[in-house]
Amino acid sequence: MVESKIGIAIVGTGFGEKIHIPGFQHHHRTEIAAVYHRDLDKAKEIAATYNIPQASNQLEEIVAMPQVQGVSISTPPFLHYEMAKTVLNGKKHLLLEKPMTIDASQTKELYHLAHQNGVCAIADFEFRFVPAWQHFAERLQNNFVGNKRLIKIDWLVASRANPERPWNWYARKDRGGGVLGAVGSHAFDNIHWLFGAVKRLCAHLTCAIPERPDPKDGGKLKPVDAEDTCMIMLELADGTPCQLSISSVTYAGRGHWVEVYGDRGTLVLGSDNLNDYVHGFRLFAAPAGESLAEVEIPPRLAFPQTFDDGRLAPFVRVIDRWLNAIDAGQSMVPSLEEGVYSQLLMDLTHQSNETRSWVDVPELERFLA
Repeated sequence: MVESKIGIAIVGTGFGEKIHIPGFQHHHRTEIAAVYHRDLDKAKEIAATYNIPQASNQLEEIVAMPQVQGVSISTPPFLHYEMAKTVLNGKKHLLLEKPMTIDASQTKELYHLAHQNGVCAIADFEFRFVPAWQHFAERLQNNFVGNKRLIKIDWLVASRANPERPWNWYARKDRGGGVLGAVGSHAFDNIHWLFGAVKRLCAHLTCAIPERPDPKDGGKLKPVDAEDTCMIMLELADGTPCQLSISSVTYAGRGHWVEVYGDRGTLVLGSDNLNDYVHGFRLFAAPAGESLAEVEIPPRLAFPQTFDDGRLAPFVRVIDRWLNAIDAGQSMVPSLEEGVYSQLLMDLTHQSNETRSWVDVPELERFLA
């Protein structure tokens, strides 16, 4: 049986140009039908560069195109809610970048809107599709560590360590900027996926670089109020303590590591690659009382093809999952349901930081009701 092609519109041309456009052009079942940019000339330039048939600065126009069945949104997060509503109300399938929205109530509304309109919406939580992470999940499911005693997660990088890095929307909390949305959204989804629900959390957020130069305003220093470092303690629903440390301002940071200690053994997954946050993950395991040894990742989990940019191969797998959901006519993980939970944990992290207290996390089903 010949599988039908799906027409895609690209909305967002920062990360969208780096990953979404090449990902959809690589996938055998998708063809990019249109591209959106708020500047029409820029939209036409991008369309010409990548041989995309249609360009527009009107999202409603793109959503109305019959050749567009799905829309991929990778604009800054403060734009996601209204854009996603337009897509879902137009009864088009949606791929939404993280962080989902500015707050969980907006993501919840999008979740219900997708169901009401009978379309498939997926969140781009790509670590679920990285081979080393998938084998890590399998080892956990097979009870390698036994009863968990401690989970420790570090994600320490230098992407914003240079104070000369320009000021933009990322510097503003009200725009969805900050390291919590950039990578904490992934970390929260990974915790939910690998270890289950969170019962309560306590957070301390800081900003080490309170001003950055704005090149659009002659290099004038402008205030930064979005966090660049997060220290979060979590108690999981099963009682397991979890420590999460995230920073984007750590020169020579150790990278991204997840350590799980249990009564039967230890698993450590990590990468010290500070230039590519997907390439380089290795898995180590140790039964109780033995030394850590590297674990070979089964070939069955390997990517069919890898790329210079490590983010591209798992994104192609996200596209696969999205298309499978569209074909089946039903939602598949990671859907906006998982997006709601990640966003909820981010909201509660900010609440905890502001109140200097532990906060309880409601059950997801209850929050979604």
